Amino acid sequence: MSHTPQIRIAATYMRGGTSKGVFFRLADLPAAAQAPGPARDALLLRVLGSPDPYQKQVDGMGGATSSTSKAVILSPSESPDHDVDYLFGQVSIDTPFVDWSGNCGNLSAAVGPFAIANGLVDPARIPADGVVEVRIWQANIEKTIVSRVPVTNGQVQETGDFELDGVTFPAAEVPVAFMNPADGEGALFPTGNRVDELEVPSEVVAGGRLEATLINAGIPTIFVNAADLGYTGTELQEAINGDPAALLRFETLRAHGALRMGLIKDVSEAGSRQHTPKVAFVAPPSGYTASSGRQVAAEEIDLLVRALSMGKLHHAMMGTAAVAIAAAAAIPGTLVNLAAGGSERDSVCFGHPSGTLRVGAKASRAGDDWRVEQVTMSRSARVLMEGWVRVPGEVAG
Repeated sequence: MSHTPQIRIAATYMRGGTSKGVFFRLADLPAAAQAPGPARDALLLRVLGSPDPYQKQVDGMGGATSSTSKAVILSPSESPDHDVDYLFGQVSIDTPFVDWSGNCGNLSAAVGPFAIANGLVDPARIPADGVVEVRIWQANIEKTIVSRVPVTNGQVQETGDFELDGVTFPAAEVPVAFMNPADGEGALFPTGNRVDELEVPSEVVAGGRLEATLINAGIPTIFVNAADLGYTGTELQEAINGDPAALLRFETLRAHGALRMGLIKDVSEAGSRQHTPKVAFVAPPSGYTASSGRQVAAEEIDLLVRALSMGKLHHAMMGTAAVAIAAAAAIPGTLVNLAAGGSERDSVCFGHPSGTLRVGAKASRAGDDWRVEQVTMSRSARVLMEGWVRVPGEVAG
């Protein structure tokens, strides 16, 4: 009986923020997968263990959640103003689909450390001790990310005492700045409004109309008020993910929001764009018990936010959604800003299912419009394993 042997591909398994994924250097991929297309998608699906009708990704590196079914491809930047080009793929768990429509803000924190450790940053710029500023070109959304990576004895420092809610162990702090995160000039609010009345089916909300802030900063995001959907904003994962009717309701809302934002031409197309837009619901500050058992006091936070990713409530907060939260909070009149008290601000601390997160934003008026210059947050990153992943030879083309 003939068989095809497995091949091995150099890879690194990394945590970045509250996500983890498989990192590759572009040059290490099989030739057929070095260009965008079906061969690349097939390879990443097999590496992560998708599509898996059991939704466990047992036969791959994926962790069966949106936070752990991710792939990153890095290469020396083609731009003289950047060190590395960063391409992110959100790998579906149960369908043969890789979504390239957006970024992963959490894994963005791991890009700089990987780039330094894998020779993608000029060695002359790496001090014996200090901080290396890595300029990253995010190829999915064509935006600049600036990461400040600590270095000790000439090597990336991964251990430290920085604690991040949603991550069990402390690590070294990696500040990350998302520069000019809106998608193109004038597109911060795709409809031109800070609050829209979104038309949705009656199964989403009685009456078929729902207030929403539709913003494109970091990642296209639909913000709605928790109370309008019958929620408090203190919900944990099981309250949403254990309710199939609620998940269908949110997916219907997401599809109609995507249509209103101009991301799709018909609601039926939303299924082929699973990674974007995100849906989040907000509420004024209130005390709650986080998933770790930690008591979060209302006085600690400016507002509550819960967000869905790939059809499920996120266990913490997506980094790109945190960018959208900070941008919207900085602009008076958005639902996010109103939930946080309604004043202009340059930072916001919000409560999520795993705890709290503070994010800074620089926003300014541009005539009748608003412009977000940058959003900053601190994350951490760590190599979990490095070596090779193996896939059957026919998958690699």
